[in-house]
Amino acid sequence: MPELLDDVRSADGTRLRRWDNGEPGTPVVISNGLGASPAAWPFLQGPGCGYHAVSWHHRGLGGSARPADESHIGLDDHVDDLLAVMDASDMPRAVVVGWSVGVAVALEAARRAPERVAGLLALGGVATGSFRALPVLSQMPDGIQRGAAKASAWLLRVVGPPVAGTISLLPRGMDALGRAGFDPTLFDPTGASAPLMTLSEVAREFARHDWTWFSRMVLAAAEHDPIDVSGLDLPVTLVAGEFDTMAPPADMVELAAKLHDARLARLPGSHFLPLQYPDALAAELRNLVARTDLRPAGLP
Repeated sequence: MPELLDDVRSADGTRLRRWDNGEPGTPVVISNGLGASPAAWPFLQGPGCGYHAVSWHHRGLGGSARPADESHIGLDDHVDDLLAVMDASDMPRAVVVGWSVGVAVALEAARRAPERVAGLLALGGVATGSFRALPVLSQMPDGIQRGAAKASAWLLRVVGPPVAGTISLLPRGMDALGRAGFDPTLFDPTGASAPLMTLSEVAREFARHDWTWFSRMVLAAAEHDPIDVSGLDLPVTLVAGEFDTMAPPADMVELAAKLHDARLARLPGSHFLPLQYPDALAAELRNLVARTDLRPAGLP
């Protein structure tokens, strides 16, 4: 079955744009960072990847509709969406890959429906929708940090459009070469141009968002109370970027200490690990799946 996009309904009737890689293998759900696209996960795409991977675009973003009640954009609503996508994908149980705010969504899904989540790969996120916005804020008192982060999120409505205009100018030639079957490592043995192709595609998709709505989504996610992870009994791999200022390594170390079966890996990257270290994350996912009781579906 080829990669597809279709529409599914969440618990409150909101129409979601679902992505399915169309491949057989171990079931995986991508709980993306807000506004991120499936293009950020090249190792979960293409023939022979070994995973049946699905995801969705968040409410009001990337082809998904806004909810009828526009206040329904909090963490609990995203959990409803994750479970609705699993149901529509015929996935009773799966490994969940969470990134950024998607980590909190995945943890809450595991707490609410533990029978559905077999394992969790968590990148650059913690057990709450709260966030950091600037490096200096990590050294400020929590109340001041949260207030400054919320102000920064609101300012996305002002700075987002000009930034989006700049991003839209990224060269499209590399994408065209990729679609034509050009091997980016042919003249670049380091493979550096392959991540650049992915980055260009992801950035341009992100630039199309309604920035006022996106700002509202970020602020709503930040309102969620910390999730009690003490009762979670599933294998978890946490991957921290050493230079991540939105989910600093210290925060992920603290989260790992609260989990029963957690592995913590650290990479010399930023908040955007899926774009920087796809091969390392692919290896972490393979190792995590081996710690679960899942077996690949649809493979001989």
